[in-house]
Amino acid sequence: MARFKDKYLSLRSELQAELGIKNPMQAPAFDKIIISVGTGFAMKDNKLIQNIEDTITAIAGQKASTVIAKKSVAGFKVREGMPVGVRVTLRGENMYNFLDRLISVALPRVKDFRGVPRNGFDGRGNYNFGLQEQLIFTEVNYDSVMQIHGMNITVVTTADSDKAGFALLEKMGMPFTKGSNNG
Repeated sequence: MARFKDKYLSLRSELQAELGIKNPMQAPAFDKIIISVGTGFAMKDNKLIQNIEDTITAIAGQKASTVIAKKSVAGFKVREGMPVGVRVTLRGENMYNFLDRLISVALPRVKDFRGVPRNGFDGRGNYNFGLQEQLIFTEVNYDSVMQIHGMNITVVTTADSDKAGFALLEKMGMPFTKGSNNG
């Protein structure tokens, strides 16, 4: 079993008491994690799109897929069928393993890191934040990187409020910035 899943199971009763939840099945849990990269800068370069897909696959530990434009948008010079992004959805063991690597290894490697912002919650207990570069992950081979790019990470929880989602992530060790609580 993943180390972070064990950690979650041991913290669930504490989280349940903190939030005043009677039924242990109502305690907030992790549903999925989505990693996405917008590749507008590389729409016409198939080798760069493939490189980004390979990088995200290495980071996630699961095959990433290329997102194709469904409609043409003249203002962005996008045609239907062009690749516009790369994404991967993690669930189960892969999700817990990625969360472990993100919190324990990758985020501490960010230069001048002061924590992830507290205002990334969407009102339903899910958390979104962005990273500036993929090189903070130890799985990325520096020599194979064609271009430095950022990524968006969405942590989807079963929490029904931002307060519950915040409590879940904070208990799991997510390094939030110092300041007022969100929710």
